[in-house]
Amino acid sequence: MAAVRIEGLRKVFGTLVALDNLSLTVEEGVVFGFLGPNGAGKTTTLRILTGLAHANSGQVWVGGKEITANRHEIAQQIGYLPEDPAFYPWMTPGEFLDYVGRVFQIRAKERSDRVKELIKLAGLEEAAKRHIGGFSRGMRQRLGLAQALFNRPQVLFLDEPASALDPAGRKEVLDFIDQLRGQSTVFMSTHILADVERVCDTIGIINHGKLVIAAQRDALVAKYAPPAFEVEVDAQTVERFLAWAEFVQHESWAKSVSIHGLVARVNVSDVNAAKRELLASITQAGLILTRYEIVHPSLEDVFLQLVGQEEVGK
Repeated sequence: MAAVRIEGLRKVFGTLVALDNLSLTVEEGVVFGFLGPNGAGKTTTLRILTGLAHANSGQVWVGGKEITANRHEIAQQIGYLPEDPAFYPWMTPGEFLDYVGRVFQIRAKERSDRVKELIKLAGLEEAAKRHIGGFSRGMRQRLGLAQALFNRPQVLFLDEPASALDPAGRKEVLDFIDQLRGQSTVFMSTHILADVERVCDTIGIINHGKLVIAAQRDALVAKYAPPAFEVEVDAQTVERFLAWAEFVQHESWAKSVSIHGLVARVNVSDVNAAKRELLASITQAGLILTRYEIVHPSLEDVFLQLVGQEEVGK
């Protein structure tokens, strides 16, 4: 069963089309990265999925239940962390989480056990008696994740969970999310490609309210960003280097060659052919090689290619 299913979702604000016939399926148990540039429609989608906003048309199912007919029931089965979560600064994390448990009408003993469990999971044991108002941004985000998990949700919705954090805080939050794999389906919206690459199993890319593509992370990278080769030569051979680059550019297995100083990046269409012929061509050209490396692509390469293609097609 799909954890989240969206069909034909459309949301309009005045003359702005925020979501344009968006359809998407997220399977149970995955960490799903909902990726797109700022203003692509990510937050609008999350607000509709969590029942905080209504679509103009289309349907949404969460945990197999259609959201408009089962809004209250779904609210009990999901967790949500907004981009800028709010807290009562005078509370300790235990007091805040206890309050969340009371909202869910969880009995005292179970509530107390769950508070302790979540404080440990969030790595806040040493800060358990401190007021939230003195917490760092990373600590507050981890506490926000803990409150979103209080009711053991089937689906956890996260809106830009690490976007405003410093590197240390981002690592803390992403490590926390990584621990949730298999416990809940995680639907994480972000514009930070490195975060998605770090923790997500599957990825959906949205732009201008439309789904560009949805697939497993590794399959996306393999299909849209094959490995490239980087070659660096000694300065004494710079003229021959430029002539060699021009030669390689016209080989059938080469897609493009870009030069940055004494480094050439060769994007290829046939990796095996490049492995056979690239080094041989360097030797034949008489180049003094200082570095030869197969560069594995990143999600950023995929994102820029796909979103760039969409922009060009407009």
